[in-house]
Amino acid sequence: MKTTTILAVAALACAAPLAAQQPDRSAPPRLGEPPTLSLPPIREQRLSNGLPVLLMEKHDVPVVEIDVLVRAGTAYDPPDRIGLASLVADMLDEGAGGRNALELADAVDFLGARLRTSAGLHTMGASLYTAVARLDDALPLLADVVLRPTFPKDELERKRASRLTALLQAYDEPRIVASVLFSRALYGDKHPYGYPAVGNEASIRAVSVDDLTRFHDAYFTASNAAIVVVGDVTPAALLPKLEAAFGTWASGAAPKLALPPAKQVARREVLLVDKPGAPQSEIRVGAMGAARQTEDYYAIVVMNTILGGSFTSRLNQNLREDKGYTYGAGSSFAFRPAPGPFVASSAVQTEVTDKALAEFFKEFAGIRRPIPVEEITRAENYEALGYPAGFQSVDDIAGSIAELVEYGLPLDYLNHYVARILGVPPAQVEAAARKYVDPNRMIVVVVGDRAKIQPELEKLGLGPVEVRDVNGQKVPEAAKKQE
Repeated sequence: MKTTTILAVAALACAAPLAAQQPDRSAPPRLGEPPTLSLPPIREQRLSNGLPVLLMEKHDVPVVEIDVLVRAGTAYDPPDRIGLASLVADMLDEGAGGRNALELADAVDFLGARLRTSAGLHTMGASLYTAVARLDDALPLLADVVLRPTFPKDELERKRASRLTALLQAYDEPRIVASVLFSRALYGDKHPYGYPAVGNEASIRAVSVDDLTRFHDAYFTASNAAIVVVGDVTPAALLPKLEAAFGTWASGAAPKLALPPAKQVARREVLLVDKPGAPQSEIRVGAMGAARQTEDYYAIVVMNTILGGSFTSRLNQNLREDKGYTYGAGSSFAFRPAPGPFVASSAVQTEVTDKALAEFFKEFAGIRRPIPVEEITRAENYEALGYPAGFQSVDDIAGSIAELVEYGLPLDYLNHYVARILGVPPAQVEAAARKYVDPNRMIVVVVGDRAKIQPELEKLGLGPVEVRDVNGQKVPEAAKKQE
């Protein structure tokens, strides 16, 4: 048989099965089973001074992430030194252990490592990412930054100037003004969740080197810290190195944080900040949410995915896809040791500010009604399918373990998350919506062109519109009339 004949026969043989296997495009393809997340166990060890070490061995790549967590953060700022904790974190690597900022940065770069410092609301500290072959040289640098920062005055002045400049720029950023005012309106002036983590002008100007040193001495103790390690190491090889670096870290009782109580929003409040000529209005709407340890956690996650927590959420489909008011709209719950905020947000065209707000409240009312089972199933699958993607690197995994430390969650929590999300009953999702999304008890913040949007906002009937300045202070009636 000639070659051309053989090829023709083969082509005909292949064509029939291919024609019979045309894909069915009449419906979306069915989702497969959610991928399982099976992480290695987290081993808890302790150094001689009692410092906890949480280690997960990952031997795929010869790298390691080491995070030192201290139980203190921006929520621990003294009322007259707002921004102190974030400045302490910012200054940890600006001079430590006999090296100045440039020498320290050069030493880290020479090793091909990465050393970062940060401060959250309730935890702060430093993290080291390095090749295992360089760990012996890199670990002492991390220990210097955590235990022996020098807080040089010239570096503080540089940071101070930078923050004051950033603060001035923030006043011109509607999205920042809206978010800061929302937090302040929700929590008030005396709650740490109510003021910006970077501080205000008065507090930034007031912070001294002595303030930084006192904060560090008070909270950076072995009994108030933990170390998280993820990477290509074993306990036998790692613990002696950690003992040499951190074993002499003194223990001590750190001051405890006593958060003032935060009350739920009692009624609708509408706050407007004037931004003359703004082509868009920044919108923030929300109320008090829930603490991380709430029994409603999984139900809230699924409910919020439906409301505003994904691209296909109701809020985004309504305001972006259907109405074309915005590039994106969504909602979130900030879970913290104490109840964090629930907030829905968007930036919309100035001319449709009132219409967009009406749609927000339409969706708030809608989520409180019975939710189709298929919509709940879709939301659960969305969360379950996306969860394993957050564990692709050692620093991703270390960040998730740090949350276990911060919130006191069990060490096997990460491997059970997907099953618990998929197991949320529809009735619990609906109950979470009715409990946490009440359209009649919400704070509304709008930053935009007051002359164009205030009359229409008042017609919505959400409540009296109160005008504030960029600092959140009420604008006197006399001043408003003169504008």
